[in-house]
Amino acid sequence: MVFYMPGEVDTGKVVSDLSPRKIVEELDRFIVGQADAKRAVAIALRNRMRRRKLSPELAEEVMPKNILMIGPTGVGKTEIARRLARMAGSPFLKIEASKFTEVGYVGRDVESMVRDLVEIGIELVRKERRDQVAEQAREAVEDRLLDALLPPRPRRPRSADPEAAERENKEQASWEKSRERLRGQLAAGSLEDRMIEITVSSQSGASFRMFSPGGMEEMDMNLQDMMPGLFQQKPQQRKMKVSEARDALQREEEDKRIDPEQLAREAIHRVEESGILFVDEFDKIATREGGRGPDVSREGVQRDLLPIVEGTLVKTKHGMVRTDHILFVAAGAFHLSKPSDLIPELQGRFPIRVELQSLGREELLRILTEPESSLIVQYRALMETEGIDLEFTADGAEALAEFAESVNSRTENIGARRLHTVMERLLEDISFKGPELRGERIVVDAAFVRERLTEIAGDADLSRYIL
Repeated sequence: MVFYMPGEVDTGKVVSDLSPRKIVEELDRFIVGQADAKRAVAIALRNRMRRRKLSPELAEEVMPKNILMIGPTGVGKTEIARRLARMAGSPFLKIEASKFTEVGYVGRDVESMVRDLVEIGIELVRKERRDQVAEQAREAVEDRLLDALLPPRPRRPRSADPEAAERENKEQASWEKSRERLRGQLAAGSLEDRMIEITVSSQSGASFRMFSPGGMEEMDMNLQDMMPGLFQQKPQQRKMKVSEARDALQREEEDKRIDPEQLAREAIHRVEESGILFVDEFDKIATREGGRGPDVSREGVQRDLLPIVEGTLVKTKHGMVRTDHILFVAAGAFHLSKPSDLIPELQGRFPIRVELQSLGREELLRILTEPESSLIVQYRALMETEGIDLEFTADGAEALAEFAESVNSRTENIGARRLHTVMERLLEDISFKGPELRGERIVVDAAFVRERLTEIAGDADLSRYIL
């Protein structure tokens, strides 16, 4: 698993032009190994593209092929789904199945995941709309900043006296000249620290929550209709620097140019057609025969989840949302349970099952060295800020991977996340001394790694607490 690279997937590429092979190649830029899982999600994404080319009648009948990922923690399950969503520009939500309770118990109900996904879709579409109107908004922001720096002259009826009219024209010309001078200074950035007073709108009111049979729900869906005055945006006078005012006014001007109803319709459409729900810890709701105590509600959660996966209507404050074509990606370790412990109806809704492999020494070494923003690159950059030249040799990286694999095999296997704990322990003294080592060059080779980690890694009890 690799989640250390800084850039996103190249969204400039037309997604419809990406073949499954190309999708896997994109995922390979960020994630080490797990070829079977990559192929499965690549096919699922490509099938979505194919569905859009069908007639509306036939497309309605084509259901998404939900995926069940089986594998230990830290091997890339979440990252594969997240990168896939970024590649497709889809609303994406990761949620833990263990957070839900069945109807009648206090806690979150399964429909809340769809409402959360809609909110993500709203923000995704809003960002796109803001980018589209940003230039228009910037022009309006400049005018409002100029009005705050040099208030507009009051309008007066034109005087019949020629001398008064001429004086008025001169004052107007002087005002316009001053305004243009300020416009130039504003564009040059020389007024960024000037304090001004502006009028901005602020959201009044509060968000209310209540207990209901379905769990904890937001009341503001109906309160905004019942008491619209409570949620009105009221103007507010604020003093701030020009640089701060520009950001506040930019957001306000962009929002003025966005139709909230159209925004909600587009977001709901995108969620319904391309939304991805990643449900982690799926094995935690699998019931085993003879379950007692905490197990009694697990089957209830599965039965509540079933209609969402099958396809139903969920009420949100932005409108009704159909879940028929949302792609569900479930994941779990399934150490103490197995997929067959799920209720049969839910098993059938996850036809694609892939098993992710544990990470060995070779994969851990590739994670340390191959990505553009690997852990080694990150720590070198952090130490450079202190003036320390930190160099990792090839045998040093191999020794790190060896220690990480060793600790994983003897304690809890947490996959690539073990590299973080090992690296922190390895560089603890250097990070602590920091400025005291300015100008020094430190070489992290195999001897350096073994000197600092052998004693801790060799003591099983100690490594459980430290590594």
